[in-house]
Amino acid sequence: MSDTSYTLPRVWQWESDNGGAFAGTNRPVAGATHEKELPVGKHRFQLYSLATPNGVKAGIMFEELLALGHDAEYDAWLVDIGEGEQFGSGFVDANPNSKIPALFDHGPGEPRRVFESGAILMYLAEAFDALLPRDPGARTETLNWLFWQMGSAAFVGGGFGHFFAYAPEAMKYPIDRYTMETKRLLDVLDRRLADTRYLNGEDYSIADIANWAWYGQIVLGRVYNAAEFLQVHEYPNVVRWAEEIAERPAVRRGCMVNRPFGEPHEQLLERHDASDFEHKTRDRTG
Repeated sequence: MSDTSYTLPRVWQWESDNGGAFAGTNRPVAGATHEKELPVGKHRFQLYSLATPNGVKAGIMFEELLALGHDAEYDAWLVDIGEGEQFGSGFVDANPNSKIPALFDHGPGEPRRVFESGAILMYLAEAFDALLPRDPGARTETLNWLFWQMGSAAFVGGGFGHFFAYAPEAMKYPIDRYTMETKRLLDVLDRRLADTRYLNGEDYSIADIANWAWYGQIVLGRVYNAAEFLQVHEYPNVVRWAEEIAERPAVRRGCMVNRPFGEPHEQLLERHDASDFEHKTRDRTG
């Protein structure tokens, strides 16, 4: 099939076997496809996720909070989107949009659900008064960049990533369209980071966590294997920032949480205790 072989119908019809990687992870209706309760561990916070760029944000956030000394222990449960676990009734109750990550706070009162990765970052930052500045100017700048990333994710993930890495065949028009937009967004970041160490200035924040999960991992070659294609050396400030954040111990741990792919020592399917990083990765027997 070439770029010109498609004839636009008068009325669109869904074809469940539409080809491409992850074709079965989406459908044109919402709601659960089957009954399945979510597991609940011993900690206040219950995270249901997968180590995609959106998914790692929550794991990194929890590990950063713990590194700062906060009482932010959590259970992290793997949601296998390839098997349709995001359409289970329990997960749909956690996130009616059936996307990871989703969080339940089992603190005082009724359990509280939080969905959308940006909302989870902001919720936890406010709950622990951490990684979100109190100063109005710095706080506003942090939220500017947090919501900028949330708004741009569709272009980079659902747009560039889908057509570059997952579509059943290469198609010039959508790849050109979304590559152009991804490079423009990288340039936006690069210009900002030419003047500042972190996105809100000199303080590491939830804005950096959110943006690093996508743009940092892209320029480091961790997402879509597209660093050469995108010529990421053209964005030296983004590369510098990405490399610095990648060295943070909490970031390294957070990227392992709910990770069923990559090297065995990087895979921690579930996380229930800090010792799991030493004893429960795929290359361990404990």
